[in-house]
Amino acid sequence: MADDQHEEVSKKVSAEEEIRRGITVMRRVVQGRSRGIILDVYWNNQGQLIEPNGHTLTSFIGALVRNEIPITCDDWRNKELNESKEKFWSEIKRCFNIEEERRGFCMKLAGKLLRGFQTFLSSKFLKDADDNFVDAELPKKYESLISAEEWEAFKSKRQDPVFQRISATNRERASSPAYPYRKGRVGYGRLEQSMLQKEESSETSLPAHVLWKEARVGKSGVPQEEVLHVYQKCEELSQSLSPDDTKGILSRALDVPEYSGRVRGKGFGVTPTSLSIKKGKAPSNRELHARLEAMQAELDALRREREASASTVYRDASDKNSINCTFQPNIPEGISHCQLYLSSPYYRMVGKGKVHNVSGVLLHTRELPAGCLKVSVDIAVEPNATLPYPSDDSDATTVHEAVGSFVAWPTNLICVGYETPTKSKSKDNAIPRHTESTVSRKELQENEVSNASAQQKKEVSNASARVKSSGAKKTVARKKPTTKYRSCLRTFLEMTDIPTGGVRTVHMEVGIFGFDYDQMIGNEDFMQVFSHEEIGVTVVNTYIRFLYDKLMRPNGLDVSFGFLAPATVNLGLILSRPDTVTEYVLRILMDNKDAEKLFFIPFNTGGHWLLLAINPIREIVYYLDSLGNDWTTYPDMKVLIDIVLQAFRAQRDIQTSRRGANSITWIKVACPQQRNQIDCGYFMLRFMRDTLALGRLMIPTDYFEEFKCAFYTKDQVDEIKEEWCQFMIELNVLFINLCN
Repeated sequence: MADDQHEEVSKKVSAEEEIRRGITVMRRVVQGRSRGIILDVYWNNQGQLIEPNGHTLTSFIGALVRNEIPITCDDWRNKELNESKEKFWSEIKRCFNIEEERRGFCMKLAGKLLRGFQTFLSSKFLKDADDNFVDAELPKKYESLISAEEWEAFKSKRQDPVFQRISATNRERASSPAYPYRKGRVGYGRLEQSMLQKEESSETSLPAHVLWKEARVGKSGVPQEEVLHVYQKCEELSQSLSPDDTKGILSRALDVPEYSGRVRGKGFGVTPTSLSIKKGKAPSNRELHARLEAMQAELDALRREREASASTVYRDASDKNSINCTFQPNIPEGISHCQLYLSSPYYRMVGKGKVHNVSGVLLHTRELPAGCLKVSVDIAVEPNATLPYPSDDSDATTVHEAVGSFVAWPTNLICVGYETPTKSKSKDNAIPRHTESTVSRKELQENEVSNASAQQKKEVSNASARVKSSGAKKTVARKKPTTKYRSCLRTFLEMTDIPTGGVRTVHMEVGIFGFDYDQMIGNEDFMQVFSHEEIGVTVVNTYIRFLYDKLMRPNGLDVSFGFLAPATVNLGLILSRPDTVTEYVLRILMDNKDAEKLFFIPFNTGGHWLLLAINPIREIVYYLDSLGNDWTTYPDMKVLIDIVLQAFRAQRDIQTSRRGANSITWIKVACPQQRNQIDCGYFMLRFMRDTLALGRLMIPTDYFEEFKCAFYTKDQVDEIKEEWCQFMIELNVLFINLCN
């Protein structure tokens, strides 16, 4: 074959005329075949050629191409080449033990090697250092492979204006890559094989982004910072993308389109078909709305199922001749603790008390208005809020004036079942309290520990065990915070009427939660901080005011970060009034649709605080839970947030909606874990504080390196308390805005 030709020509050519590497003719393979040696070849589970003998087969195919195919061939799919391809395959099977099903791979590889040889000849001999065309003679090295007429035709094709234009476009696209490949002739398949062998791994493949990063590590052994940034982003995306996602993780992280027929980061021989990746057309706006309706129907079904299971616990009251409204399936018969809401001008909690769902009950000798139940108001969260039905007998028109009396309240504005008693003073009987609002000491003596409290206690114990067994990293030594502000504020508090029932207000401007209001604060809120009790929504909201005043506005972070009100976005309202929560969250996101922003949602589940941080532009939801749970623990929460982000995408722009309905990314962050039943609120506040202190819109999956630890120490929790107390003193909350 070509071996004898090469030997004859090589005798005529001087060493000075040879370039450093000679023509590859794979003499060893041919000689081995003559002795009956057939080489075995191997493939990985993705259909790529690997070692041993993978490199040998590639070089052998390259030699066949250079000997048998003219360099003027422009279309490898030309049917006139079928005879040569048959000859290729026959020669390959004579030298290698290879299955018939590998023919397609070998033919594609041959076409790739032909194009590479043509590019080599053009770059090496027909261009100068400035990429200008050079009318060079046929290199003597290749006289045995290329005829003079073939060479002239090749040069003519390379000077064609159409070819020059295409070449310039491809050259510009390939020049100065941001992340250059640094493994030479080692392809992704053999690179993956060497990595698995080095790690002695039992895995058969590696994620594409892991290979991509390793392929960009040079001789120094250290990847560039830009490469690590892309890799970190891939790690975050890989935790939550759907298996049916139509766009690869690498393409998302690099923000580049996928090309048809290839899988980024996997190399030659891997296609979407071989990986069974379903490629589909991006959904239309109509299809997106249909999916939104389906998700809403799923949420409604979940709510109906929850209500149906709850109704089996309560006695059927359909046969009662009740004077008041029909018994609600989510309000049990009898007297229950409840939260009282108003829906205008926005949906919020204005008080708390007890609902009397009793057959035949009267209100001040009168029948109840239709659709209402009788409630006793115990605490005024928003004292100046107007009662939905003012009391004629007591002349009460506001929630504050109704404290200690009975009023009529619309059934759909009563929330029952998410209230737990205040923490007991006994350490043996410490129980968590619903952090949505505060409760009185008297209620503590009247109620038993709820099932939710027992479940939380179990979760806390499990989380504590995980922390202790994980070889927790020691936190960096910090200066021990003082208690001077707590002591000072407590002294001031005792000089006021707050310990005897007085309340004060902290103004929350519209830039914080999207609406303007005065936050009521009373003695129990202060005692939560002084006595290290589980904090409620008032302490959370006022600490958010501290973050807004001290960290966000002075540093210009209010354009990059935002908050959503925990009194409006919580599990209780998601279950009882999902439309209200959806409307509020979507309004806030749409008000900020033109700039990338990270929104914090201090989320209360009914007995536990966690943090959601949402980047609506990138459709990423960071989930930070100091109990170590993930979002599957609260499916109603996830469904609603997904619905909001889908709606946000659809309302922003029709082009944005083409990203696909499955692109929302949920990332569980390995944040510090609490070790008791109290600290979830403080941990949640600290998560927000750490993020704002660094000013970063992306939260790493293993948390910020600057604040990484297994758990926050007592000093770190006390630091939150001191900041809150100092801020209350600076605002002069105790001695101004007295609420009579």
